Amino acid sequence: MKVFSLSGPSGTGKSTSALVFAHKIGVEAIIDDGLLIVNGMKVAGVSAKFEKNTITAVRRAIFTEEAHREEVMKALTTNNVQSILLIGTSDKMTKNIAQRLELGPIATFYYVEDIRTQKEIQKARFIRQTQGKHVMPIPYRQVEQNFFKRLVQKGKDIFTPKREKIGETTIVRPDFQQEYIEIEKQVYVQLLSFCCNQQDIVQKVEHIQFTLGEQAKATISLQLKMPIDYVLPRRLHQLQEAVQQSFFQHFGYELDAINLFVHCALPKKK
Repeated sequence: MKVFSLSGPSGTGKSTSALVFAHKIGVEAIIDDGLLIVNGMKVAGVSAKFEKNTITAVRRAIFTEEAHREEVMKALTTNNVQSILLIGTSDKMTKNIAQRLELGPIATFYYVEDIRTQKEIQKARFIRQTQGKHVMPIPYRQVEQNFFKRLVQKGKDIFTPKREKIGETTIVRPDFQQEYIEIEKQVYVQLLSFCCNQQDIVQKVEHIQFTLGEQAKATISLQLKMPIDYVLPRRLHQLQEAVQQSFFQHFGYELDAINLFVHCALPKKK
């Protein structure tokens, strides 16, 4: 069996990118938080994300329970798995998993920085810290029947560049994820409005629409001050940069898009 490792700190988006990355390097199976996933479907195991505390979650993820370990090892044989990607928080953890499941030595070690941009990692950390949400790289229907009392949401369908579906994701909030800071949407809107109003070209901020999901976007409708005796595109670009800098300073990640719409220009208020 060809064994690969993908490691990185918690909350950096390893599970989010796992299906695409496994497909890219030609790997059919994934071990993630105690689950064996083959070709995008859970075939064995119990997820560590549904343990009551972090200690039991870690023990679940590294297969310390004998029955859990034997179930996954049997499924590896039954499904004739020839290549597998082990996901963990460190090389030590993935080596531990490989040893417990008797997979043999790990051929190649990859890290989250190899498969995700710094911008994507920053956003993933922010979502973990402010929403407490975790991603499982398995379909919603394989989760919700047994864990319907917890936050469980459909994630997204995962496709290859050729638009071939290779799997789905599900979003959950584990019981052990007790500490997170929830930020109301209005906080983002107020920050964006304040930042725009600090710019000397802005007469009034008319409307702001903010979305935080797969893409973090701000759409801002403005009134400008007259006279416009400057190069408008340059000043609007500077405004976008100021908004981006302020947003990063306060929340630790960058917006994917800042769309500015100039509704009109009015004389400066006396």
